[in-house]
Amino acid sequence: MNRRLVGLSVAVVLAIGAWPGGIATAGTCPVPLPQGSDPVTLDPADFVDQIDNPYWPMAPGSKWVYRETDSEGLALKVEVTVTTRTREILGIDATVVHDAVTEHGQLIENTFDWYAQDMCGNVWYMGENTKEYENGVVVSTAGSWEAGVDGAQPGVIVPADPQVGLVYREEYYAGEAEDAAEVLSLDEQAQVPYGHFRDALLTKNYTPLHRRILEYKLYAKGIGPVLVLGVSGGSDREELLRFNPPG
Repeated sequence: MNRRLVGLSVAVVLAIGAWPGGIATAGTCPVPLPQGSDPVTLDPADFVDQIDNPYWPMAPGSKWVYRETDSEGLALKVEVTVTTRTREILGIDATVVHDAVTEHGQLIENTFDWYAQDMCGNVWYMGENTKEYENGVVVSTAGSWEAGVDGAQPGVIVPADPQVGLVYREEYYAGEAEDAAEVLSLDEQAQVPYGHFRDALLTKNYTPLHRRILEYKLYAKGIGPVLVLGVSGGSDREELLRFNPPG
């Protein structure tokens, strides 16, 4: 399950730059965006090797560093790195993204997320392997799931052609991971330590598993997630400190 949503925080992803010419509109996509618990069948032939959706390009070697704070001032460091590894899921080679959360230098959560992009530019969320730690010992793997295993279904983390009012499932593993999102705006602004961004994609993120929890996420072209704000069920803030493109 999305750590930020479960942790009552909100991610805001912003991107700057132009849309790559290879991304088509959602209307030409072979599969409609997934909804709720509806099953979806993905054809590996419809997927490409690179993830270059402008709202979250994931070139191997890219790294994002965030600071996550809660209402009591507790600060966590979140490092997200696109690895050079892939994992085959449903016949699709998914990119492995490493997400490490530390508190005062001590690892408290270690996650490997699996993403893949279709030919239209939708970035699919194929699952995750997550572990929570206390004093160096794994205490939970709750929220781990893999599309095609035990009824779990893939979702979309970033659509190819976001339009206001668009609703889609981000993940589905019954009772464990049921995050969804709705596009609210395409022209927002965000100020974070890394910089100021305009024309941000704003989404509302929620889950039927915890109905009081509501987040807003902003996406900036060419960068990816920059800010997460918890607006119900918590008041956490996750903001981008640094972004290092590959190379």
